[in-house]
Amino acid sequence: MKTYSLPILALATLLLGSCRQEFLDLSPISSPTADNFYKTADDLRNAVNGGYASLQADGVSGFSYVFGDIASDNTVPVASGSVTDQDEFDRFYIRTTNPYIAGRWNDSYSAIARFNNIVDKVGGISMDENLKKRYVAEAKFLRALVYFNLVRTFGDVPIVTKPITNPDEGYTYTRNPQAEVYTLIEKDLSEAEADLPATYTGIDLGRATKGAAKALLGKVLLTQKKYAPAAAKLKEVIDLNVYTILPNYGDVFRVANKNHKESVFDVQYKSGGAGEGNNWPNSFAPQNSGNAVINFSGGGNNQPTDDLVRAYEAGDLRKDVSLATSYVSTSGQVVPGNFVKKYFDTPLINNDNGNNIPIIRYADVLLMYAESLNEVSYQPTGEALTYLNQIRTRAGLKAKTAADIPDQQSFRLAMEQERRVEFAFECHRWYDLVRTGRAVTVINGKKDQIRLVNTLTENNLVFPIPQSQIDINKEKIKQNPGY
Repeated sequence: MKTYSLPILALATLLLGSCRQEFLDLSPISSPTADNFYKTADDLRNAVNGGYASLQADGVSGFSYVFGDIASDNTVPVASGSVTDQDEFDRFYIRTTNPYIAGRWNDSYSAIARFNNIVDKVGGISMDENLKKRYVAEAKFLRALVYFNLVRTFGDVPIVTKPITNPDEGYTYTRNPQAEVYTLIEKDLSEAEADLPATYTGIDLGRATKGAAKALLGKVLLTQKKYAPAAAKLKEVIDLNVYTILPNYGDVFRVANKNHKESVFDVQYKSGGAGEGNNWPNSFAPQNSGNAVINFSGGGNNQPTDDLVRAYEAGDLRKDVSLATSYVSTSGQVVPGNFVKKYFDTPLINNDNGNNIPIIRYADVLLMYAESLNEVSYQPTGEALTYLNQIRTRAGLKAKTAADIPDQQSFRLAMEQERRVEFAFECHRWYDLVRTGRAVTVINGKKDQIRLVNTLTENNLVFPIPQSQIDINKEKIKQNPGY
């Protein structure tokens, strides 16, 4: 599924070096060249596969933990070398020239350029119409996913839905209001779910499904506080009867068990030396640990905070799957220090691991559904409590009762706690706190242990626009307040 198409890679860089710096740092494809490429069903499939491959880019998924975990109270970066740029997210003194900011913007719009070409050029291909519709639906799902991350990261962002065939055309784009971006995302996902299959088999496992589109749309609606529509859409995922939570939490993350019944949508990786491997297991293993934890040692990135370690209840089976607080060196010494265990493989080449990165799990669907129901109307013994307890039971914990969660606000806090430990290191925590209006309170409440450089305000709920984009197009692109 993740095969790169060399023609697509060549097209994506066609104009590099021949034009002045392009707005959005897109690599535009000329219409004649693109038209010549999109001729057959195989061409379209290769293009869609290239779209999936673009999700692996550092700015899209590779460094998603910088935004989703390090910016929260879950993890801290290693304080040495090039990763000191991550410290700006951890302690909130983010420069507009921070490379992670530029990487998210540039890689996201490069991916969007791929999806736009697929949607725009598909009409001229003679092939099975149902398959053509499916490929377009996949591209729209992927475009919606990338835009969702962009709007949550930056707020207002340019909407680009057509191929940019002339670099000068890029200078006409300005930042669209968040509401317009969400309208596009909802439209793409609604159209995608209509034409995507419920399941795949064989080599197609891992592609976007009807359930993935519904689940992502449910999350989009929940993020906008459209609680009743979110509940209805998430219930549609449940009613598909395609997914289930695995009995053993550890099995969710085993490399040999990828694309299982709890996986709604993952970013796909594959070891084997073809450039399709995941570097997270090596990146997250303890620094200077040699081969004691993982082959080829570790980078020490994304270290769990002591606060997160304490957040796990006694007997929570998820803790030992997710993290460790020490390791035994090759000389037999116990070395203290927190590190992520959730993603583990035995690579034969450095940074070439087979782990997928989960984007939406069925456990997420159930907890989002419970959250939506509670926001619509608190019910002391309703479905929301049932689904919350389904996740807790899998973790080996005692079920909550109405006495434990006596009102709507108590349920919100119980949900916040459950999501934190269930999805630790899956890049949800920061966005969960922003969505629920709790980011400023929670992070400022831990300002001493986080060693915040700046006290959080509402301005910090989105990150700065890359300075390079403002410098390129000062008339159209303005900086977010506070940066």
